[in-house]
Amino acid sequence: MYVLCSPCILNPALRAEGITKPSDLEAFERTKTRCDAFGIEMIPLPCPETLFLGPDRPPGTFLERLDTPAFFRLMDELEAQVEKIISKHGPPLCIIGVNSSPTCGVTSTWYGSRGNELPKRKGRGVFLSRFPRIPAIDTLVFAQYRIYLAAPLFSESERFYNSRLADLLRKNLFEVYLPQETGDDSDTRKKDEQENLFSANKKALEDADIIVAVIDGADADSGTAWEMGYAFALGKRVIALRTDFRSVGINEKVNLMLEQSATVVNSSEALIGAIQSPLKTCVP
Repeated sequence: MYVLCSPCILNPALRAEGITKPSDLEAFERTKTRCDAFGIEMIPLPCPETLFLGPDRPPGTFLERLDTPAFFRLMDELEAQVEKIISKHGPPLCIIGVNSSPTCGVTSTWYGSRGNELPKRKGRGVFLSRFPRIPAIDTLVFAQYRIYLAAPLFSESERFYNSRLADLLRKNLFEVYLPQETGDDSDTRKKDEQENLFSANKKALEDADIIVAVIDGADADSGTAWEMGYAFALGKRVIALRTDFRSVGINEKVNLMLEQSATVVNSSEALIGAIQSPLKTCVP
């Protein structure tokens, strides 16, 4: 299993001068950490900008500096090199790109202005757009892989469902913190155990990139609701899974405050899409 990736993820010195922020470097490191953790080989794409303009270059758009026949000839050559890699290794899991790059952007790119157009536009960069058949994920998204799974855990059926859901998320290359796996599964806890569990779960929420919350039932579990609210206050991404077909109102499935603070999905398949899994495995 391997990914193709923008070469600057492995070597930030390839980027244009002055554009790399600490948050970019953190995302690059966590992208590498995720690949290491799940045994994913990272094969760098060639960098058309560096090869054409050199490593010491100011930022610029495609139309300003790269829209030339010579650059298109270079991209033709580099595209052929990438196709040889794919022929040798098989299809990659995905391409990990870097948004805003004129060549390796995934959902946005500094393309340049024509007429009244804005210089930044939606879509892939000019090099990644040559591989439309390969899914692409921005490194800032790929780096968000630590999930806190919030769910009721009081019955055998609830714990079994939670475990299967955690297994599904792990199969999709996510690290999962599930409270029931850390001792939060009994009503016989002493006071110090309760305090330790609260602290451990709170820290796991703070460390997580994404909170997945199961909100089935006539009303959401109170502990799960607290975890969702705390995560939302921290600015975390919250995705609520509700497979229960009951509704509490015309426009509400379960609770207005929970629904407005989360992306609500109705199946494990929709959950896998919402967390932007590179594998998109849906069967636990």
